[in-house]
Amino acid sequence: MLYEITLEELRALINKQELAVVDVRSPSEYELATIPGSLNIPLFNDAERAEIGTIYKQISVQAAKERGLEIVSAKLPAFIKEFAEIGSKKVVFCWRGGMRSKTTATLLSLMGIQAFRLVGGYREYRRWVVDTLSSMAFPPQAYVLHGNTGTGKTALLRRLKADGLPVLDLEEMAGHRGSVFGSIGLKSRNQKTFDACLLEEMIRIRHSPYVLFEAESKRIGKVTLPELLLRKKEEGIPIRIEMPLQARVELLCREYRPPEYKEQYYQAFRHIKSRIHTPVAAEIEAALLADRFADAVELLLTHYYDPRYAHSSESYGDRPGVRLSVRNEEEALQAVRSYLQEQGLDDSQRQGTEESVADR
Repeated sequence: MLYEITLEELRALINKQELAVVDVRSPSEYELATIPGSLNIPLFNDAERAEIGTIYKQISVQAAKERGLEIVSAKLPAFIKEFAEIGSKKVVFCWRGGMRSKTTATLLSLMGIQAFRLVGGYREYRRWVVDTLSSMAFPPQAYVLHGNTGTGKTALLRRLKADGLPVLDLEEMAGHRGSVFGSIGLKSRNQKTFDACLLEEMIRIRHSPYVLFEAESKRIGKVTLPELLLRKKEEGIPIRIEMPLQARVELLCREYRPPEYKEQYYQAFRHIKSRIHTPVAAEIEAALLADRFADAVELLLTHYYDPRYAHSSESYGDRPGVRLSVRNEEEALQAVRSYLQEQGLDDSQRQGTEESVADR
């Protein structure tokens, strides 16, 4: 018997952590974009999917179905076993809730394993993400971290989130640090994956009285922030972190690990070389080639990033907020915590969780 479940019903069960969500599309489809937290147990791998697609287009639908049946039959025991090892309730989905998820759910049912099929598949989930990001209410008061490059804003947010505070770590969701060097050593995410991760986090903390995130530009690597979040940033209360240059250099060298990615950093530098005063650019280039990374970072901060930040920060004017002058990461962490407590945002007001589906 085939059991179906709507996206709204699925989300209610996900919030209660009562089921496993399984993407039965090919590994490349799963890698491109999926429902956050889902497992990948593909009915067909990439080569098999391509073969069936070719038969479908060049021969006939029936021939494609017959070849698909041959492929599935050969690996059915291992396929069923993988599902059987998942202890919780199961929901399967494919691109649009079509043949692959229907076949999977039917096969599992024949083997005594109940699995729901998501109506509309991933396409329905993506539609919901786009619609919700454009229309949802997100009431928490925004506290927005500002500061020159190297003040450890992302690391600070990461630690605050680990402590249970309501944080949106946009760079982590984008897989990018937001600069010309930002993708090195990381795996950049596409817009679909970013949107899904962002929405799930926003739903999770939407009942918190406040939210913390960094003052990012509209674009982070490959992704663009939704208008909702850009408005929250503009309306948010700035927390400006000031840290000595040398501390910032040390922090960046630890975070970016230039000895491990020397060639990538050199090539990235060449993209901005023409924007820097020629003698300074030559000095930075020489430092990179000689593995004097701290010297290169200091010159980049002084002659490129700090002037750019000073120009962009002018748009915020004298908006009420706070400046926190600290000597290092630990002082920054304590200063932000103290400031939040002064605002009445203590540990008793940590993030809430969403128990119902976000408004469509």
